[in-house]
Amino acid sequence: MQTSHNLADGSADFYNMPHQELESYILAPAQNLLDHHNSCFDDGSEDVYLSVRTFEQYCNVESSSGTGGGCRTNNSSSTTSFSSNGSPVSQSYRSEPQHSPSGSPVSRSCMKENQNDLQHKLRELETAMLGPDPDTFNNSNNKTFSGPSQVPSEADKSKYLMEMIARGDLKAALCACANAIAVNDMLTTEWLITELRQMVSVSGDPVQRLGAYMLEALIARLASSGSSIYKALRCKEPAGNELLSYMHMLFEVCPYFKFGYMSANGAIAEAMKDESKVHIIDFQIAQGSQWVTLIQAVAARPGGPPHIRITGIDDSTSVYARGGGLEIVGKRLSKLAESCKVPFEFHAVGVPVTDIKLQNLEIRPGEAIAANLAVMLHHLPDESVSTYNHRDRLLRLIKSLSPKVVALVEQEANTNTSLFYPRFVEAFNHYMAIFDSIDATLPRDHKERINVEQHCLAREVVNIVACEGAERVERHELLGKWRSRFQMAGFSPLPLSSYVNATIKQLLESYNDKYTLEEKDGALCLGWKNQNIVTSCAWR
Repeated sequence: MQTSHNLADGSADFYNMPHQELESYILAPAQNLLDHHNSCFDDGSEDVYLSVRTFEQYCNVESSSGTGGGCRTNNSSSTTSFSSNGSPVSQSYRSEPQHSPSGSPVSRSCMKENQNDLQHKLRELETAMLGPDPDTFNNSNNKTFSGPSQVPSEADKSKYLMEMIARGDLKAALCACANAIAVNDMLTTEWLITELRQMVSVSGDPVQRLGAYMLEALIARLASSGSSIYKALRCKEPAGNELLSYMHMLFEVCPYFKFGYMSANGAIAEAMKDESKVHIIDFQIAQGSQWVTLIQAVAARPGGPPHIRITGIDDSTSVYARGGGLEIVGKRLSKLAESCKVPFEFHAVGVPVTDIKLQNLEIRPGEAIAANLAVMLHHLPDESVSTYNHRDRLLRLIKSLSPKVVALVEQEANTNTSLFYPRFVEAFNHYMAIFDSIDATLPRDHKERINVEQHCLAREVVNIVACEGAERVERHELLGKWRSRFQMAGFSPLPLSSYVNATIKQLLESYNDKYTLEEKDGALCLGWKNQNIVTSCAWR
């Protein structure tokens, strides 16, 4: 029987619990989230603040303080009141004055205006460079709370919250909780978390299952333990062969990634159809499974197969899952190529992608180069995180190689530069479609389904919701943003193979008629119902 594990810093990895324990953990009786500590200041005022320690105990996580955006302490007096039905009605603060470096008092509203002004200017700069963000969430799901900037009356808010809970609207309740956190309304947050714990379940329907992980992510954000939980999920994963089997199962039950890889392979094969020496640089090769079908396809090429050299760049999760280094991938692909009579070489690069330099790639004269960026570019920090801007730096490095084709496969979501609340709603909509599609393929009582969702999806959810700054590594962008980045790096769009697209559409129909395939501006968008999940496109 599995039990929870504590890291050196004391974080508990609740994701390793069997689902019965995890269910009871998530539905544990609610505790009071707010510790009101009275401490006397020189002026006689009292300090009422949110205790991070109490939140840590509440979510069973004893974490060292993180840098993720969590709860903020308020050096102020607080006044709260409740309606007769127990819902929160009001919360007001009398703040202590803050001072400028010169010693003069500065109001909180002034500081907030300055911060908002800076944020507005940064957003204007981003829009000018990369284009505007589309509306990332549906306001109809949040009738009273369209975002932190809207302040409804207390009576309206109380009525809305009670009606929402009464009708069991889990999405609206989660969004209202995220909104309360965004505006630092801890009274409403506490009350909603208590109610939400009775509504979520890791073994329920798709919205209940996703809701369980998003609720834990919100609690982790409040306790500033998002990074600790994320690291725990990375360090305390199941045995490598088990993780590999979960990843493979997700690959099989969610065809988005499989067909994204097929689309990328089709673009590469089309661009290299007349080449005798092909060098494929895979910037996150993982298990190397993407290249099995490509090697088999070029083996049947009229006139004989080309000489293929694959350069594989590793990542820590894949090392753990496969139980060893890239030599395992190289041997597997070499054996396959030999059986298909395809001349083959494998070049392993044991350097993190952020540290890749031209000399690591061993470029040879006379080789046609193909670069593969499959579901990895969103992990690289951009200009909003670091002045190094590894995301655009890598694109410029690839452009300097003069590749014949660059294949891009990415999740279609906007979780990079969005502020917390719209990012939360965007993440909910994106992963809701994935959880819903899993439900159509795997029965709810399937013994491995919970493991697949916990170890392959929940970690991403926690990172998006609970972490900030450099610790937030799940930073997806929409197709329009990727297009702007590639064009700024000097690339031009390359049409995808119509034959490959038609083949993918036929195969997709064999899964479920709710899967969608859309060709949009030279890219292929794969989705579930009305939600695009993955996009695939090619550049040169």
